[in-house]
Amino acid sequence: MDVYFYMVIALALLAIVDLIVGVSNDAVNFLNSAIGSKAVSFKTIMIVASVGIASGAIFSSGLMEVARKGIFTPGEFYFSEIMIIFMAVMITDILLLDLFNTLGLPTSTTVSIVFNLLGAAVGIACIKIWNSPELSIVDLSEFINTTTAVRIVSGILLSVVIAFTVGAVVQYITRILLSYNFEKKASWISSVFGGIALTALLYFIFMKGIKGTNYAKAIIDTVYQGDSTGILAWANDYLGTSYQSMKELTKATKYIFKIDTNTGTVSRTLRGILELNVKEIILLGMLLFSALSYVLIEFFKFNIYKLVIVIGTFGLALAFSGNDLVNFIGVPIAGWQSYESFVSSGLSADEFLMSGLAKKSETPTVFLFISGIIMVLTLWFSKKARYVAETEINLSKDGAAQERFAPNFLSRGIVRFVVQANVFTQRLLPDNTKAFIERRFLKPKPVFSILSTKDQPAFDMVRAAVNLVVAGILISIATSMKLPLSTTYVTFMVAMGTSLADRAWGTESAVYRVAGVLNVIGGWFSTAFCAFIASSIVALMMYYGGNVAIVLLLLGVIVIIVRNAISYNKKVKITKEEDRIKALESNSMQGVIQESSQNIRSFANRSVKIYNRAFDGLSIYNLQELKKAKKQISKLDTEVEELRNSIFYFIKNLEDSSVKVSKFYINVIGSLQDMSDSLAYITKSSHKHVNNNHQKLKFNQVKDLKQIQSKIEQLFLEISDCFKQEDFSKIDKILYEKKEFFDYLNNKIDEQVTYIRVEEDSPINTTLYFGILMKTRDFIASAMNLLEIYRENI
Repeated sequence: MDVYFYMVIALALLAIVDLIVGVSNDAVNFLNSAIGSKAVSFKTIMIVASVGIASGAIFSSGLMEVARKGIFTPGEFYFSEIMIIFMAVMITDILLLDLFNTLGLPTSTTVSIVFNLLGAAVGIACIKIWNSPELSIVDLSEFINTTTAVRIVSGILLSVVIAFTVGAVVQYITRILLSYNFEKKASWISSVFGGIALTALLYFIFMKGIKGTNYAKAIIDTVYQGDSTGILAWANDYLGTSYQSMKELTKATKYIFKIDTNTGTVSRTLRGILELNVKEIILLGMLLFSALSYVLIEFFKFNIYKLVIVIGTFGLALAFSGNDLVNFIGVPIAGWQSYESFVSSGLSADEFLMSGLAKKSETPTVFLFISGIIMVLTLWFSKKARYVAETEINLSKDGAAQERFAPNFLSRGIVRFVVQANVFTQRLLPDNTKAFIERRFLKPKPVFSILSTKDQPAFDMVRAAVNLVVAGILISIATSMKLPLSTTYVTFMVAMGTSLADRAWGTESAVYRVAGVLNVIGGWFSTAFCAFIASSIVALMMYYGGNVAIVLLLLGVIVIIVRNAISYNKKVKITKEEDRIKALESNSMQGVIQESSQNIRSFANRSVKIYNRAFDGLSIYNLQELKKAKKQISKLDTEVEELRNSIFYFIKNLEDSSVKVSKFYINVIGSLQDMSDSLAYITKSSHKHVNNNHQKLKFNQVKDLKQIQSKIEQLFLEISDCFKQEDFSKIDKILYEKKEFFDYLNNKIDEQVTYIRVEEDSPINTTLYFGILMKTRDFIASAMNLLEIYRENI
């Protein structure tokens, strides 16, 4: 049996999975600005991004140098070792990216693949050094190309600092010039903006999008024709350089010129024209596109900002697909080509050195075509891609948002420092200057709506356009200067910088947003560390465990990916469930009563389920049931807290300044909060009791609690039915039972007092039992109070 043939098949299957998890993470790079600004419909955004991805994948040359020789020296490894490295890389890369997708955090697929390769190669190299007496750890440099790893780490730091700073500065200046009333500005102002933006984006598309393709090598014109001995002198004069030999010249200008010493001809490539005529191209582009923008705005009433956003989305999608494809299929392609070389060599797997990987090789177009299809399908159907995108959008959103990250001492310290620095700066500025700046940042009066905020833009089209343009410019500059900036890091940090400059991070949200940014940046560094360690361990397991370890690891990948998918789908279903408490859209008393009725029914249904689960878990001493109940009440409490936080927007959204409606809504939320607090105490104290292995409740205590549970279940069934049918005439009947219910609870308390004096010997049991009875009474009292609020207002 040819085990390596099956390993190649496994690599191909892993490549498909890696494409899916990779696109799910990197989609954040090119979707966020368009989605966040809602400049065009979501369907249009997806179509534009799909065309960009497909174009980048199909027309890419697919050079896989990083996977083949960028991280390690292939000639130092045998075929059997190379296949272990490739298998370890793909397994850990998939698991790592899927983990980040599940958490909703954007990371760099380049960093992931590079450090996976580095870790696996170091692991195998260490084994070779250990098994070879003539080698020492100093010889590790012969196996590993550490320069690439250093460049990637420096790229993280450069991306964070440069992208954030440039994004903030450009957005601040742009907002000063355009203000928030940009659509009312003179046509020539928007035309100049459009000319600059479109020129930058199209230059970016050419520079980054075609860099690795065969089109970049296309010959455009001949710039020298003569004696081959004069090529060197001509080139030095033309370029203003001082190359000492033809070999040095050829190596340095291989992307710019095509030199034929036989005919004495020097031709410029497409990439050469772009790199050697930057100033001319930019100046001409700005003039042409400014004129075009003016015509579109003035005569066709076209929104030039939308055009910039659409082209920017296409450009980033094209660049992502054309250049980052190596991150997903580079290793499997290298494995397949290694296998072909191995089969034709006639040597054993432990004798065949992989020097052939050092040569350049291009990926067949059919593989690129298949990869493009998979990437486009993933973009359309991956729910995790949108979840990752939501992270950046929420962090850059204007005004209030559902904050995902808890503040920490570092975020609080940074915000406090910036606030104090801003106070100091404000003192230095003249009053006229401060007044002018404030006018430019004066936002139009928002249309306050709670539920419909999901349909409102997270930020305006100016900031979306700046995000795309600045990211495109920075990536273009980095490409031409060969700086190791990461596309993911640049796009994310530019968005964060523009958010800060645009005053999206107010005093009410800054600590949460800064904490979120710090979490994402921390995830970037942990990507490198986790990838290196994990791939090293996996490679060692495969080396010593052989085929059995490989099979077990592949099965482990399947189990983990499926489990994460199931878990995530459950999470999505819970988010979309009908019983979820929702903020209100209505702005009239009648509408508020009707909408809040749905929330009351939802709360009644869920709270009684939690109550039953807590009591059942306590009665039979089932810790798992209590854990589920604790998790459910935590989510319910969070939703009630979100309702409470939305009071400001609710009041702003009212038709008039009706005190009655506002008071009604506030009182309803207050009752729900009281009920949630009582239920949380019952659930958490029961969980703590069982989790600490305290004595079980006595039979008569369990019996009493079961009777109480039955009565509460019946009561809340009536409440749910009342609000479901919106038949509020039943409220009086339910309230009539209030005294009877309270008398029953008080009798149980009296009976327990008598029981304690005669038989009970466990103070912990007594504390728990009394606590449950008291909080149950509070729970019912809050529910009755809620009903009375409705009775008074209908």
